[in-house]
Amino acid sequence: MRRQSVLGGGAGWWWRGGGAVAWWGAVVLAHLVTPGRAGLLETNPGLAYNFYQTSCPSAEATVKSITWQMVAANPALAGRLLRLHFHDCFVQGCDASILLDTPASQNEKSAPPNGSVGGYEVIDAIKTKLEATCPGVVSCADIVALAARDAVSYQFQASLWQVETGRRDGSSSLASNAGALPSFSAGFAGLLASFAAQGLNVTDLVALSGAHTIGKASCSSVTPRLYAGNATSVDPLLDSTLAAVLINKCPNNASSSSATVDLDGNTPLKFDGVYYTNLINKRGLLASDAALMQNAAAAAIVNDLTNPIKFYAAFAMSMKKMGRVNVLTAKNGKGKIRAQCRAP
Repeated sequence: MRRQSVLGGGAGWWWRGGGAVAWWGAVVLAHLVTPGRAGLLETNPGLAYNFYQTSCPSAEATVKSITWQMVAANPALAGRLLRLHFHDCFVQGCDASILLDTPASQNEKSAPPNGSVGGYEVIDAIKTKLEATCPGVVSCADIVALAARDAVSYQFQASLWQVETGRRDGSSSLASNAGALPSFSAGFAGLLASFAAQGLNVTDLVALSGAHTIGKASCSSVTPRLYAGNATSVDPLLDSTLAAVLINKCPNNASSSSATVDLDGNTPLKFDGVYYTNLINKRGLLASDAALMQNAAAAAIVNDLTNPIKFYAAFAMSMKKMGRVNVLTAKNGKGKIRAQCRAP
């Protein structure tokens, strides 16, 4: 069968049909979603696999169908939806608070760290469909978690990890709480502290940083590594060839613009282990990326995760662990099912 590229043009790595996807899908499933790798259930805070099997049997299929359709039309959504889940969980836990539009201009999504987040329209489309099918049943927080997995998994046409569901939604959202998010300029100690505050360790830090294998960053998050005042002064931890490219794309006044650059300039839309090879070669885009190579334990993990299968496995386990951060569930008697994801 002739393989058809979803993206066309120079993006021919992303095959919908043919042996490439079939092979990767089989490998990923064999390594990540077998019962022996379900994992972490002994500390379950009230979540479960197939939580909606009885109450809304079509829930997960609906999320996947809509997500895949929208990612096929706009591949950049994969990175945005992945970051949406990450940025939600690091602020007040995985409670969909990042989706709330109130209070006006003071909510989480208006906070500067969330400028790179997107995909809200995907969540809205899914929620509208599910409310028509199973009103008042599926939480926005679970939709965010499932859509992040499905957006990334579209590349493989197979799920990269299992998602526990049963989260409930929070009712408050404040931009001031976004300080819990790790900074793009943070050093290793600061990054580790941010992750430790969420119950995540150095392995989780390195594995979840692999999300930077897709998506974009604003020039304002890059220019501190390129300039000192009005003069060019490149961070010595940044490859000089990459720095020259970035200087061309992000001039010194870019901090006030909406210009963006790919987090991974080699395979910007492909979820792979190239991010870690970039780190080894001083080609991590952000200061927080370069920081991972400044700690011996983290650097050893970076080297290990250049193997894509090891990366997928580590990423899967850390995503499941992150997906449990401060969740609201029926078991702890907290949260609600919001009828609209943008309103409390």
